[in-house]
Amino acid sequence: MNSKIILPDVKNIIAVASGKGGVGKTTVTVNLALALQRQGAKVGIFDADVYGPNVPIMLGIHRHKAADGMAAIARRKEAPPYIKPLSRFGLNIMSIGLLVAENEVIDPARSPDAVGQLVVQTLKDVIWGPLDYLLIDLPPSAGQPQASLLQRVPLRGVVIVTTPQDLSLLDASRSLLMFQEANVPILGIVENMSYFICPNCNEKHEIFQRSAKWRPAALAETPILGQIPLTTAVSQSINQANPLMHDHPDTPQAEAFMAVTAVLQQQLQGENNRV
Repeated sequence: MNSKIILPDVKNIIAVASGKGGVGKTTVTVNLALALQRQGAKVGIFDADVYGPNVPIMLGIHRHKAADGMAAIARRKEAPPYIKPLSRFGLNIMSIGLLVAENEVIDPARSPDAVGQLVVQTLKDVIWGPLDYLLIDLPPSAGQPQASLLQRVPLRGVVIVTTPQDLSLLDASRSLLMFQEANVPILGIVENMSYFICPNCNEKHEIFQRSAKWRPAALAETPILGQIPLTTAVSQSINQANPLMHDHPDTPQAEAFMAVTAVLQQQLQGENNRV
């Protein structure tokens, strides 16, 4: 059995997961990272999504051809990290999308285990420097590279991103079970696109109507870290490669992300007390 990798300068490695795509997981990851930074933390993001690595694009980073000599290869266990992360908005960034061109695809069906090895090796080979938090943005669903990351990376916990409708919550519960089986602490749920505030009347509307049993049994005891509103400000800022927490840090929408990070830090403190 492979041993856990060691990132000696990183205090907290946190996975951000979802059971399905389209719930805004990467948008939440980027804005949570910036919210933690605004609270004085040193933060990095590792984009482990081999299917659609969107973190670089959301931060205005584009690669039109594959990086030469940067792809992870078999190296000695004691070999030191050698890949310098990119810096954007003060965050240390590394992504599989920085190793391949935007129009290239890694086909996980050809060798799922190799995909997991690629992601873990890349994570290990980055010169992260001192970080309070490293957020790992996972691809949706299960399989690889999640299996390899759960086996090899010492995760402090996982944040589950979902939207309020039943189907998203059901898929999120399946993702949660994968982490529970690996004994990774479930820090909580971020409910994205939770509600909409009309700009004309300021009334709060729930776009995704919850049923009477809106939370599956697997999520029954999982705390909600916070609820992020559905607004044009969030989506427009991502499209413009200026995330909300950087471009509009004093808006009510940004306050929602700050509230999530405050509860997240409380959950981490609780995990410390249980150790």
